Amino acid sequence: MVVNLAHWMRPASRGRRRTVRCYGLLVRLTGLTLTVLLVAAVCEVALDLTAWQCAGARVCAERHTWLGFLSPDASHHGWWSPPGRRLAVAAVIPAALTWLLWYLSRRTWNAYESQQPLDRVPETAADEDTDHTALDRPGFWYGRRLVARLRAAHTAAGLLTVSAALAAAAARFDRAGGPTALGALGLLLIAAHLAGAVMVVWVVCRRGRSENRLDRHLDAHLVRRLPLAALALLMLTAAHACWARPGWESSGRLPGGTAFGALALGQGALVVALAVAARLLHATRPDRRSALRGLGGPAVAMLSCALGGVMSGGVSQRVSDWLDGTGSALPGPPVLLTWQASVIPSLLVVLLVLCGHLARRAWRLRRAELAVVSLDHPGEPEDPARTHRIATTRAMATLTDRAPLLVGATSATTLLLGAGALVGAFTTDLPPDDAARPAFALVHGAAQASQALGSWLIGFGFILFVTWGRRAYKDPAARRTIGILWDVGTFWPRAAHPFAPPCYAERAVPDLTWRIATWTRATGGRLVLSGHSQGSVLAAAAAWQLPAPVRARIALLTYGCPLERLYGRWFPAHFGPDALGALHRDVDCWRNLYRLTDPIGGPVRLPGGCGPEVDRPPLKDPLSYGRTATHPLPAPILGHSDYQADPAFAEERARLLARLAPALPGPRPEEPAPAQADSGRSSP
Repeated sequence: MVVNLAHWMRPASRGRRRTVRCYGLLVRLTGLTLTVLLVAAVCEVALDLTAWQCAGARVCAERHTWLGFLSPDASHHGWWSPPGRRLAVAAVIPAALTWLLWYLSRRTWNAYESQQPLDRVPETAADEDTDHTALDRPGFWYGRRLVARLRAAHTAAGLLTVSAALAAAAARFDRAGGPTALGALGLLLIAAHLAGAVMVVWVVCRRGRSENRLDRHLDAHLVRRLPLAALALLMLTAAHACWARPGWESSGRLPGGTAFGALALGQGALVVALAVAARLLHATRPDRRSALRGLGGPAVAMLSCALGGVMSGGVSQRVSDWLDGTGSALPGPPVLLTWQASVIPSLLVVLLVLCGHLARRAWRLRRAELAVVSLDHPGEPEDPARTHRIATTRAMATLTDRAPLLVGATSATTLLLGAGALVGAFTTDLPPDDAARPAFALVHGAAQASQALGSWLIGFGFILFVTWGRRAYKDPAARRTIGILWDVGTFWPRAAHPFAPPCYAERAVPDLTWRIATWTRATGGRLVLSGHSQGSVLAAAAAWQLPAPVRARIALLTYGCPLERLYGRWFPAHFGPDALGALHRDVDCWRNLYRLTDPIGGPVRLPGGCGPEVDRPPLKDPLSYGRTATHPLPAPILGHSDYQADPAFAEERARLLARLAPALPGPRPEEPAPAQADSGRSSP
């Protein structure tokens, strides 16, 4: 989901069509590496740590009796105990995970994203030189062809990753003196894997999104045959690994550990190239309000890679510690994964420093707001506790505007720490604990503590994740926070990764536009489209999808609106000031309500020269400072909720309805009520 967001965070540009395509291609390739990293991490746990190392070590197999049938000693060299057959059994787990991801992606597409939008002629050219956003193109909310192609490519990539792990293990033994025929077959399998990898990369690079028309055409042969070919190659490789090889024993780590280093290096190169493309695009149409001066997309892509890296390293290290216990019978995961798990404490220290900086800034803003709150309520008895609560809420609401600092600093830190982990792993070929042993005692102690804390913090993070999930069902505030983040992440179509959560807007926006278009056509009337929070984003997206004559018959009323504060800053190519200004000119009228205590919504801040002002002055929150006849109890601080409770909402709605009233259809004539029956019962 995170890397898919990076695709839509592209800066607004002018005259850079090739760079725009390059930007999308780089994000898609980054998403492909994340799929390979996920499956490779599962292969590391299932194939290397469990089947290769633990089942091959007598001490570890005796500690975990459920591995008895795979252990040569516990099973007395049973049929499943040779290394190749152990690996083939363990390969079922990552292969099943890949199948599950394919199934969920296909099922959610049919459930959420298969609704076709209105079929209409595009009103603007397919370039970036106009003020209009891509959200007004007919095929924006229907990307079936691209999602299907990416789903086939990522599924094949996952299966090829599992197959390559099996092939590498068998090929190393065959090259060291195994049977000649098996060695020759192994070389053919490796060549087939290389050809499959080239095919997967070609499919990902070959085609991007087609938004100027409904992309109903489906590459049926490619979508079906590519995953099936990868599955057939996996089964053939598993049969090749299961073949009897006298003298083959598992020792050390499973071959292929350097693949994690290659993935980390490739992801770093892709993020750097993505940053260069983003800067080139931003330079053509600078926007001072865009997050990180156009580098929001590369920063978020870096975060997605960092999440994948530290989770892979932390989970591998935690499973290794669990399997090995307190002994040293297992070599453990690849050195790079151990280094990546060890940087987690350092990253948390940086995050704590950033949070401390933001807290200090919020405290200073709170002090400044204390005087402002008193001026907002002249002539009322002062209540220090009430003033402090209002000032604190206003100061905390401003932290949303500091999110680019947090994301940028975290991304830069993870890039530096990741580069350091890569250099440390390649130069020493030792875990941080062993690599720092010759150094000073303080350095060695820090490395030892970081290595131990890294794996435990991953376990703690998993517990925290489950706890927050349970809390979201019981705590409305937690549910609202998680829901806002989830709404933003799932609003955008799956353009970079097919295994991201489904895009609910591909169902909601077509449904809303169909309803508006058919109602206006049937009645000839006009309407007010009202939206709160994420609903205001859906309202704008639906208005963009309507034909121009229908769009001119709509008035927008938004409140708690994140269109400029969040979407305009983080997704400037689609919700930038030019796009919002064009929307204001296209609709009949637009009014926006916001509060200073709202951490999500804010003003739209349209550029000058676009007609009447959209933003109403900030609403009072709370509605009254002390007790009044209207509010005998202290009025609550509403923040992001209950905008309809403010009299300004009813006032603006009535004004918009009065503006549209001359064109509204007349009310239906009332029919006389039917007489009651003798039984005395009312008629329905």
